[in-house]
Amino acid sequence: MVGLIIAIILFNLIAFTSRKKLTLNQVLHIWTFTIAFQQTFDLLVEYKYEGYWYFDKEVDWTGLLAHTVLLPPVNMMFLNWYPFKKGFSHKFSYIAIWVIAIILYETITLLPEPWGYFHYGWWKLWHAAITDPILFLILLGYYKWICKAERKLLSNE
Repeated sequence: MVGLIIAIILFNLIAFTSRKKLTLNQVLHIWTFTIAFQQTFDLLVEYKYEGYWYFDKEVDWTGLLAHTVLLPPVNMMFLNWYPFKKGFSHKFSYIAIWVIAIILYETITLLPEPWGYFHYGWWKLWHAAITDPILFLILLGYYKWICKAERKLLSNE
C-alpha cells in the first residue's frame, strides 16, 4: 500500500505541476477516458481471466485507488510531453521510452507489500510490452479527437 500511495502522490504532483499543453477540458476528458478504458480492460483481463490483480483477486477499496487515481496522471504526463510536431522516429522513440519506463515501474509494483501491490496470474511483462504501445496509440487517437471537437466548438462560437 505504501508503494501505491507514493506513486499516486508523485504521479499526480508531476502531472498537475507540469501541465502546460492540456486544457482543463482535456484533463477532464483524459481522466474520465482513462478510468473507463482501464475499467473495461481490467474487467476482462483482471476479473474474468485473472491475468493480474491489484492487492488481491477480489474487488476492494484499495484496488479502487489503482483503478481511479494512478493511471490518469500518467496519461496526462504522456500527452503533455508528447512530441506532436516532431517526425515519426521521434514519436516512435518517445512511445518506446514510455513503454520501457512503464515496464520498469510495473516490475517495482511486483515487489512484496508494502512496496508492491500488483500481482500476476498468467500475465507477464512481455504482455505489457505488446499492449502498452497499442494503449498509448488509442489514447493519442482519443486526445486528437478531443482537440478536433474543441476546435469545432470554438469555431462555432
